Amino acid sequence: MLTVASVNVNGVRAAFRRGMAAWLAARNPDVLLLQEVRADDRTLAEHLGEGWHVAHQASDAKGRAGVAVASRVPAAAVRVGLGNGTPEPAVDTGRWVEMDLEVGERPLTVVSAYVHSGTAGTEKMDLKYAHLDKVSRRLEELTGQARAGEREVLVAGDVNIAHGERDIKNWKGNHNKTSGALDAEIAYLDRWTGELGLVDVARRIAGDVPGPYTWWSWRGKAFDNDAGWRIDYQLATHGLAERAVDAGVDRAATYDQRFSDHAPVVATYDL
Repeated sequence: MLTVASVNVNGVRAAFRRGMAAWLAARNPDVLLLQEVRADDRTLAEHLGEGWHVAHQASDAKGRAGVAVASRVPAAAVRVGLGNGTPEPAVDTGRWVEMDLEVGERPLTVVSAYVHSGTAGTEKMDLKYAHLDKVSRRLEELTGQARAGEREVLVAGDVNIAHGERDIKNWKGNHNKTSGALDAEIAYLDRWTGELGLVDVARRIAGDVPGPYTWWSWRGKAFDNDAGWRIDYQLATHGLAERAVDAGVDRAATYDQRFSDHAPVVATYDL
C-alpha cells in the first residue's frame, strides 16, 4: 500500500507552528506533496525531519509559492519546473516538481503542482492561463507515456479551480464571476479528466456529493458552516486510479485545529 498526502500548507513554518507535525506523525504518508512551502531547502528539511527524500522548488518571488515532493521511497529521478531547460518567468517558479518512484509494476511519477489564483479580467488572470497552458503541455507528454505503458502518473496539489457545482458551496454566487469558477478555467480540468484521461481520485471515491471541500477562508464562519471550495486534487492515470482503495480530505475537527486554510487530500493505492 502506498499512501499519498497532498496539502497546501500556506507557509511550512506557520503550518508547523499550528500543529502540522502532529497530523504528519499520525497520518505517516509514504509520499507527501506540499504547495505554498514559502521557505528555502534547509528550512523545509528542518521541519520535515529525517527519513525523507525531498525535491523542492522555491519560488523566485520570496515568500510566495514553492512546491515539494517528500518521499519515504527513494527517488529514481527528479525534474523541477516547466521551463524545459529554459528559465521560467518568476510567476511560474515554485509551482511544479516531479519525482519518479520505483513502486508497483511500472515506474510512478508523482507531481506536486500549484496553480496560482487569478482575478477575472486582469493581467494576473492572463498569467494564470499561460501557466495552465504549460501544465497542459506537460500533462500531454506524461499521459502519452502512460498510455504507452512507460509509467503511471499522479498529479496532485492546489490548482485553484473548482471543477463544478459540487465543488463550491456557493456555486451560483461564484460561477463565471470569480476566478476559480470561470468556465475558461474549468475547461482545463475538463480536458485533463477527459481527453488526457486523468481520474479525479477523491471524486471517484466520494461519488456525486457536495465537496468534500479542501479550502475555506480564514475569515468569518466559512469553516464552521463548511462554506468551502474543492480546489485541491489527486489526478491519476487510469491504471493507478484503478488501484485507489481509499481517498478523502483530512478536515480538521474544529477551526482552531487547522494548520492551514487548506485541508490535506489523502489517498491510498494498492500497488
